[in-house]
Amino acid sequence: MAASSVLGAGLARILFYPTLLYTLVLDKVSRAGHRDWYHRIDSTVLLGALPLRSLTLRLVEKENVRAVITMNEEYETRFLCNTFEEWKAVGVEQLRLSTVDMTGVPTLENLKKGVQFTLKYMALGKCVYVHCKAGRSRSATMVAAYLIQVYNWSPEEAVKAIADIRSHIQIRPRQVKVLKEFHRQVMAEAEKNKISQKELANE
Repeated sequence: MAASSVLGAGLARILFYPTLLYTLVLDKVSRAGHRDWYHRIDSTVLLGALPLRSLTLRLVEKENVRAVITMNEEYETRFLCNTFEEWKAVGVEQLRLSTVDMTGVPTLENLKKGVQFTLKYMALGKCVYVHCKAGRSRSATMVAAYLIQVYNWSPEEAVKAIADIRSHIQIRPRQVKVLKEFHRQVMAEAEKNKISQKELANE
């Protein structure tokens, strides 16, 4: 692992609880600066901060959540969130796609895994809660990939659609770069399928 990656991961651990506390405070204040813990992006996906144990019943019963995509490293959810087994006990499947906080970028492979996981629950008419620590960067990147896949949007259109709902997201240049590659592959696959359909129609 590169020295910069090691330093970034170490800094993320040091700042985890202070920044989580900051997120909690902003969720509680009623004046300007308030940030909702989570937002519904469309009929399938909710984007938010850590799904604390106290939110479990609300997510399952009110929001119809039956799947969770966790973009956090294990230490971030160890004490505050449900374990894989605890989620399973309430009928929720968890997919963990660990990404370093603050400096990390979801891999292209993990974006694909997360999108396919979400599409499975979309087909079932169930909802998916996508989160990192604050629901601003890692998880927002994953949700942008989902929007690119489902709505045929460009990365810029997907990011804007999320920001219009959850204005405090922060998708960084390196994350936009992986979204552009994801978009390129989605478009290439769509073109390939179109050609295959034309060939079948001409047979």
